[in-house]
Amino acid sequence: MRPEPRRPRSNCLPWLGFILLFVCAPASMAKQPKCLFVSSYHQGYAWSDGVERGLRKTLQDKCHFRQFNMDTKRKKSLAEKRAAATAAKELIESWRPDVVITADDNAAKYLIQPYYRDKALPFVFCGVNWTADEYGFPYSNVTGMIEVAPVRAMIIEAKALVPRAGRVLYVGADTSTERKNADRTRKAALDLGLDFQQRFAGSMQAWIAAYRAGQSYDFIIVGSNAGINDWDNAKVFEAIKPVTEKLSVTSHGWMMPVTMLGMTKVPEEQGEWAGHVALEIMNGAAPDSIPVIANRKWDLFLNPELIDAAGLDLPAHLLSKGKVYRQNSP
Repeated sequence: MRPEPRRPRSNCLPWLGFILLFVCAPASMAKQPKCLFVSSYHQGYAWSDGVERGLRKTLQDKCHFRQFNMDTKRKKSLAEKRAAATAAKELIESWRPDVVITADDNAAKYLIQPYYRDKALPFVFCGVNWTADEYGFPYSNVTGMIEVAPVRAMIIEAKALVPRAGRVLYVGADTSTERKNADRTRKAALDLGLDFQQRFAGSMQAWIAAYRAGQSYDFIIVGSNAGINDWDNAKVFEAIKPVTEKLSVTSHGWMMPVTMLGMTKVPEEQGEWAGHVALEIMNGAAPDSIPVIANRKWDLFLNPELIDAAGLDLPAHLLSKGKVYRQNSP
């Protein structure tokens, strides 16, 4: 009896399984767009961390998210800033994101402006201080949110607390960003009839010395400490608490450990807005169809330990609205 001839084995079944797997794959397996976040600074810096939180919350599960930190608060030379921008550019060219979100001025100045003006790749910036005019924004491929502090409102509140105030001292880190902040603050102070002076510090001890000098003024405006590499909140607080007599105010939330009253920007707002705009762009919106806007949210903070140390009495409207900062807060 002859054996039956073998039937040729079909190669269709493996391919059929592959095709069914591909067709039936869940949406989560579909290719996601790529979102690159370029921060001018570093993780652990309070402002940048807040922007990142807002951005990640908005973009969660909506794109393949990657982050690059330029670290230009700690690497401050021109060569280091340019090198960080070059590294970011190399990542962009190799990873090929669908949209790039940047935070703060150095990413705008050293990355977007020299390399990506009116290019095909869309950018969404946030955290650019006061105005984007110096970078020529918007471009055809760039939109964003600028960062404006409630400086005038803060000074008006300080004057209400110190009715005969005439002289004010601004104390901040010795950085280009802080000099820009001081210039804007000076204009508001002069418009409100104040004699405005400023001191910039490159170290923690220099900042403490400037704060002590501020006790001879009517009140102190506390700028940012970003760029003071040896800063320690606990050490600064212990140094200034015994000498504190005059009101101090700030528009930076992370300066509340060493300031009495804060009217502060909300970094999460910047990240959330940038994330929503990035999603719009990935869904087909043109960047130049989305206008550049300023932030709209503020927080009011009080530091009762420093307020009590100076023996100041605050009005009821501040006590009822202000969020209390305490030194043992996380």
